[in-house]
Amino acid sequence: MISFDLKCRTQSHVFEGWFGSAESYRDQMERGLIACPQCGSVDIEKQLSIPNVGAKSNQQSQAKAEAAPLTTAPTPAMSAPPSVPDALPPAVREVIARVAEAQAEALKQSEWVGGAFAENVRAQHYGETDAKLVHGEATAEQAEELAEEGIAIMPILFPITPPDKRN
Repeated sequence: MISFDLKCRTQSHVFEGWFGSAESYRDQMERGLIACPQCGSVDIEKQLSIPNVGAKSNQQSQAKAEAAPLTTAPTPAMSAPPSVPDALPPAVREVIARVAEAQAEALKQSEWVGGAFAENVRAQHYGETDAKLVHGEATAEQAEELAEEGIAIMPILFPITPPDKRN
């Protein structure tokens, strides 16, 4: 597990992102899957971060944390909250678990629209369809266009599995 300090270039919001590895971070950045939690901008840059060097006694916990990737990819419905790494302080683990549970509950009330997300929320915004809670997938370009049109969207904080990809 690796944590980076990130900043949106649009409004200079600073936030933290947790990733399974530096490779996972690079992959998500290239695919436009990392967005500012405050304004939704996908124009993100990594800030200078001081590495966290753990004590030798936590090596086993650190290995467990690295094995369980946690991303900010805006993808569809989660079947269960992600496991929270043991290496994190108890208060942080509790907050992450509560946020994951809240997300899972919110997604139960939302409809999966897959790759048609941008078109769906745009139609709702302009009154072409009835308003309802939806979640799905959008490219960085689509998310930026929606923001420019004044359509409020928010990335899903924890990874989830699309209904058609579940066993």
